[in-house]
Order: sequence, then structure tokens, then C-alpha cells
Amino acid sequence: MQTTPITPDLVRGALELERTERGLLPHRLPERARRQAGGDAQLLSAQSQPSGVRLVFRTTASVVELDTLRSVTTYAGIPARPDCFYDLRVDGELVAQTTQPSGDVVEGDFATGRETLTRGEPGTARFVGLPARDKLVELWLPWNETVHLIALRTDALVSPAPVTRRTWVHHGSSISQGSNAASPSTTWPAVAARRADVELVNLGLAGSAVVDPFTARAIRDTPADALSVKLGINVVNHDAMRRRAFAPAVHGFLDTIRDGHPDTPLVLVSPLFCPIHEDTPGPGTFDVEALGQGLVRFLALGDPADVATGRLTLRVIREVLAEVVAQRGDPALAHLDGLELYGEPDHERLPLPDALHPSPEAHELIGERFAALAFGPGGPLSG
Repeated sequence: MQTTPITPDLVRGALELERTERGLLPHRLPERARRQAGGDAQLLSAQSQPSGVRLVFRTTASVVELDTLRSVTTYAGIPARPDCFYDLRVDGELVAQTTQPSGDVVEGDFATGRETLTRGEPGTARFVGLPARDKLVELWLPWNETVHLIALRTDALVSPAPVTRRTWVHHGSSISQGSNAASPSTTWPAVAARRADVELVNLGLAGSAVVDPFTARAIRDTPADALSVKLGINVVNHDAMRRRAFAPAVHGFLDTIRDGHPDTPLVLVSPLFCPIHEDTPGPGTFDVEALGQGLVRFLALGDPADVATGRLTLRVIREVLAEVVAQRGDPALAHLDGLELYGEPDHERLPLPDALHPSPEAHELIGERFAALAFGPGGPLSG
């Protein structure tokens, strides 16, 4: 076995790589954006979880090992999520999955606001029996665990693979990051990228698609051949804005992106169908009764009557986003109604398991539909 240094030309999908005392930490937002996040723990955690980040290389190796130190966040009284997979794809096909359960555990307490850190040790994600021929290997990192990369080992030489496809940069919420997906290479953006044969940079940030200017600047400064921004659900479930503020904020967000990508095809995507927030404003919260039964479900706490005074629901968000696109007169900007990706009939067949996030089957469906509608013939990102 030989060790190959993990260099930037082997890592795709990260905007920055930070060398720390614990390993190489991929970030999905640059340092400037992280400084401007106001210390928001959810955002800082989400951007350090490497959704869409993967090691990509060519090799004849039959054995691949990756040493990592992971960090997971749990909450007192809430069932812990299953360990996330590392997916290994060979020439585009998923051939193996494994977990790496060692590492740090941060337990939060909603009652006190305190967090408790339990330090752990590094571990190894190991893949054996790979075809001993020249091949393209993609090792997808977990979408919901912070991962420090320590060492890459193989039983044959590794060489960087040149990027030959168009690059697609996508921003969205936890649904885009991958919540409830089966694995890192089967989140809906990963499915869409594979179907469309494009290179994915996934800026889906759990709980954090709230039209932040620093996120717009990160998109502005990231090379891209196609762009998409999916907004709405976090604005509603945080009860973050009223209608008066939301539309101008979206215009400003798009203005900033256009400063760096004046002509790049861009799709503004409205929210998927979500019954709890269709006509009921936020904030959203955990269903305490369900937690008592060991289940994770979400509720909307707002009053539908407040929509008349400007509070936002998903139905209102869709109206506003369609209006924004129509007002801008931008020939390279298109609107995609999220109900075309996952609507009420889809919910009847593939309901949201926790009332907020799609199931693994729904992730596949959404990804396939996005690839067809956005990247397919005549689609706004078809290039």
C-alpha cells in the first residue's frame, strides 16, 4: 500500500481546503463567508459537512483506504441519525459503500443551549476488490458529517483526473444538502448531476438558505457553467422575513451573482411541496410528541391569518419568485416551479418522512426531474 498526499487536484466540490492539526478540512463556503456568518453554529456546521465533495482520481488499484476523523452532532432526546455512507463509484457506477463510525460527537441540548464534545479517534473507510484496471474512481464523502481527511492509501499509483465536464453550482437548503437521502452520491443534486453529466458543486446548506449576501458572493466567485438557486423553505421555517423584505433580498442576491456571472445560465427554483408550510407560516419546530415516541417530525407554528400582513408561506414564496424572474428581464435567468419537481401527487405516493425532507426515493425522483427539466433538450441549463 502506498500513501498519496491529498492535494486540491484530487478534491472536487469544496470551495476551500483548510489544513488543521486534525487533518485536511473541506469547506463549502470560503473563509470570508464563514467570518460573516455571525457565529451561526448551524451554518458553520452545515458548510463543513462535505455534501457533494469527493476525491476523484485515476488508478488501477484494487484497494482504496481513506483515513478520516469525523465529527457528528446529536441532540439530547432526539434519535441519532444513522452513520452516513462513503460511496465509491467506478466509472460512474456505485460499486461499494461503507461507514466510518469513529470520531468526535457533539451533543446539543435544546433546553439549555449547551453543547458537550466527546473526542474520538480517526478511522478508516476501506474498499477492496475493485477491478484491477485503469478506471475513474470517485469517493464521495458523507453529506451530514464533518470530515477531516487524513490519508489516502491504495495498492497502485493514483493520478489526478482532469475536469472535462461543465461545472454546475447549486445552492439550496437541507433538502439540497441531502437530508433523508440514502447516501452522498444519491442526494437529489448528485442524481441530477450524474444524469446531466455535469460537475457538481453543491452549496446546499441545511437551515441556511436564507438569502445571505455572503453566500451570493461565494457563488459569484466560484467558476461555473450553470447555476441554480433554490430558495424558500428556510426563509419560511425560520420565519426570517416578511414579503416586503423577501423580494428585494432575492433581487440583491441575484444581482451579486450576476456581478461574477453576467451571462451564465441561472435557474431560480421555488420550494417543493411541503404540507405543513404551504399555507401556514413559520417558525417551524420539532414535534415534541413525536420525539417522545422516538420519531423526528416537524410542525409549523405560525398563524395562516398573518399572511395578510406579509408573513410568508411556501405558496406566497412561489408567487414572489415567479414575479422576481419576470421583473428582471434577464434572458439567461429562468424560473422552475418546485412543484414540478415534487408536487402534491408525489407527496401522496412518496410522503415526506419527517414532514419536511424527501425520502431517498423522492431524492431520486427530484434529481431525475431536475436533470430533465433544467439540463434536458431546450432546458435553461442545457448549454
